[in-house]
Amino acid sequence: MPQVPAARRALAVLRLLAGAPGPLPASAVARALDLPRSSTYHLLTAMSEDGFVTYIPEERRWGLGVAAFETGSAYLRHEPLERLARPLLRRLVDRAGEIAQLGILHGAETLYLLKEQPPRHATLVTDVGVSMPAHLTASGLSLLAHLPPAQVRALFPGRFVNRTGKGPASLRELRRTLAEDVRRGWSVEDGHITEGFASIAACAFDHTGHPTAAITVTFRREDHPPETWPHLAAPVRRTAETLTTRLTGRPPA
Repeated sequence: MPQVPAARRALAVLRLLAGAPGPLPASAVARALDLPRSSTYHLLTAMSEDGFVTYIPEERRWGLGVAAFETGSAYLRHEPLERLARPLLRRLVDRAGEIAQLGILHGAETLYLLKEQPPRHATLVTDVGVSMPAHLTASGLSLLAHLPPAQVRALFPGRFVNRTGKGPASLRELRRTLAEDVRRGWSVEDGHITEGFASIAACAFDHTGHPTAAITVTFRREDHPPETWPHLAAPVRRTAETLTTRLTGRPPA
């Protein structure tokens, strides 16, 4: 199918322009994608006619077009992350018998997008649409653990807040916690948000290996003492790995 290589080249152009800090000259596109210059110009011209890229004559550079923006907006309207994660959370609730949530980073906070829980389970403050300090939540820690150190430092330039007197109180403590989470493969918070409750989380990744969302289970500490947490973490990790696959993602090297 001769159309397939052309389609892949067009998608490669879109990914390149989307990841660049600004519009690029055609020569840079050709060099980055290892394409002949003549083929690059033909490809950019065809994509421009359909609105996916646009040429800026004053700068002699190419950037994303309106059609690319419309495609991205449509992606958001379809709530793909929630749609892909919801059935996974339901299955996790069936396995673990505890509350399961989907969270993302929103600045230095964790924003919860989904929540599934067994019938007649205690309701938590961390409901859908609620934001919590990322360094105090298991989901936030699992996402922060896979960010570049400079980005973590930029997110926490000053004083560290706390709710129960627990959790990292400085950047040094946070970094130590994140390093341990990376080594272990999952994150935990123990009473940092609500006394008597603990949470375990694992991270899902996008196609670049960037942390996208976290899968979390939350439980009464008295029901699951610390020595049982690795056993409870196993289905959480498997759920996060499945979500990564559904996102056509990959874990970082």
